[in-house]
Amino acid sequence: MNLQPRKTAGSQISRQGETWRLAIPGGNADSYRLAQLDDYGHLPRSKFLHTDSTALTLSCRISEPNLPGTWGFGFWNDPFTVSLGLGGMSRRLPALPNACWFFHASAENHLSFAPKVRPSPASGFLAQAFCAPRIPSLLLAPGAIFAPLLFMRPISRILRGIFGQIIREDAKSLDVDVTQWHEYRLQGGQNRVEYFIDGVKVHETGFQPRGPLGLVIWIDNQFAAWRPDGRLDAGVRPNLPAWMEILVKL
Repeated sequence: MNLQPRKTAGSQISRQGETWRLAIPGGNADSYRLAQLDDYGHLPRSKFLHTDSTALTLSCRISEPNLPGTWGFGFWNDPFTVSLGLGGMSRRLPALPNACWFFHASAENHLSFAPKVRPSPASGFLAQAFCAPRIPSLLLAPGAIFAPLLFMRPISRILRGIFGQIIREDAKSLDVDVTQWHEYRLQGGQNRVEYFIDGVKVHETGFQPRGPLGLVIWIDNQFAAWRPDGRLDAGVRPNLPAWMEILVKL
């Protein structure tokens, strides 16, 4: 498993044996703080390493149960990254999201495209998956010029409704003490994703994301919300020093 570290200033990533520790410093809502391991930073999205039937097993614990921002681990297609190939990174344009992961989002987040009449958990600790068509990024890129329209709530609400029809999603809120060591496993295949905690199945979706996907493990102080009424908000939160420790099993 070729995990590569990425971090912002002041964050730390260390390894002792097979245990990784990802830590972000404390601070005000003045900067983005990230510690991340992934296996796709220098790859084009078409060359990501994992199929939609891949699996991940790891043990994890977190410093606090309700950290500001997000943290988690699993597979996704890094859909929101825009990279022009600078600094050795691969060129990458936005895409529709495909993901399956264990994901924690603080209360400021609303990470769901589901309508108000058919809500899906959008924050807290989740077993979550998204599945979207693989529309070529070059076809989506021109839409970026209309991004300012997202801040006009009536238009944003309509666009969110369109995305909600295109993107399938499934999420279940999980009740687990994340400050203690637990073994987490997710397994994709046969048109489903299965989620296990300490060997017990806690959720199963009725679809699987479309690959290829990249492995990501991260902790940060970021939030994003696109609510059913069209309200759009994103930024960073103040936080105390925070860390996650993981033991990855192949």
